Amino acid sequence: MFPMGRASPRSFYGFSQFVLSSGPLGQPLARRHRPSYMEVEVLDQRTERPIYVIDKVHPSSTVLDLKNRFHKARPGWYPSRTGLRVEPNGPFLQDSCVVRTLASSSLVTLYSTDLGQQVGWTTVFLTQYFGPLLIYLMFYLHIWNPYDSSIKKRRPLVVHLACFCHSLHYVKHLLETLFVHRLSDGYTPLRNLLKGCAFYWGFTSWLGYYVNHPLYTPPYFANKQIIPSFFSFLLCEAGNFFINVALAQHSHTANSPPYPRATCNPFTWLFTVVHCPQYTYEIGAWISLAIMTQTVPVAVFATLVSIQKLLRARRRHHRRPKQSSGGGQCQAAVIPFLL
Repeated sequence: MFPMGRASPRSFYGFSQFVLSSGPLGQPLARRHRPSYMEVEVLDQRTERPIYVIDKVHPSSTVLDLKNRFHKARPGWYPSRTGLRVEPNGPFLQDSCVVRTLASSSLVTLYSTDLGQQVGWTTVFLTQYFGPLLIYLMFYLHIWNPYDSSIKKRRPLVVHLACFCHSLHYVKHLLETLFVHRLSDGYTPLRNLLKGCAFYWGFTSWLGYYVNHPLYTPPYFANKQIIPSFFSFLLCEAGNFFINVALAQHSHTANSPPYPRATCNPFTWLFTVVHCPQYTYEIGAWISLAIMTQTVPVAVFATLVSIQKLLRARRRHHRRPKQSSGGGQCQAAVIPFLL
């Protein structure tokens, strides 16, 4: 047994006070740990001259955070008009991109570009779809009558059905834009809105003038051609609606596939053979309307829309991994077993 000196109680008391004052284990290390901040140098994309250096950037910051700080320092660079990229001619970075994924060191160099006047995606779609609805109704109701007033002729049934189908198509698009589609908060250049309006509004004026003309004649096979095409159009519109709802309700979680699968709804069974059935139904709707009216403007517009949807679907088809749905593998982008 070792002898205990007089200093032992004091030493034990001092050691215990030191332990108690140090706090929980690991706390001093947590206090000493500080995140390593970064610096982001913003260069002009055309001249490659430095514009501003954003200091003390947290690694978990996003590109949108950089745009907001850049705007505070340089008020002329609005976040919606500013495009940032790693290389002068590279792709623009998404607003949700995290800064740490771009950095190989504590200094990040980004190139800034003024994208021009921007508009939101909701505004783009509402403008593109409301214009054709209003223009066609003006021709149908003769609010703006460019025809010869001396020509008076009873309008056939197909004219009324065509107006119903055309209005239904764009009313459905407007409601889906407001209540179904999950549009991003991003922006697009104003010129894209102008191009889209010129395309949809221009073709609507052409086919609206043609179908509602007093001298317009019904299709060659009359009701044998009109009625089946009309119901085909309604089925395609219904299929397009249910597919859009399925896409909007689908959540990309760890327990669910990255793309919707066919359900008990018969309109979703196209998921088993194509990747983008919403485009399949939309193409079918316009082809049905072209057959029902048997007019050149509707046929030309249906052809252009079909080409546009085919190209867009093929791009998505190549980017998205093919999913096994219902025991089979998707083999096409839009047209089953073909395209």
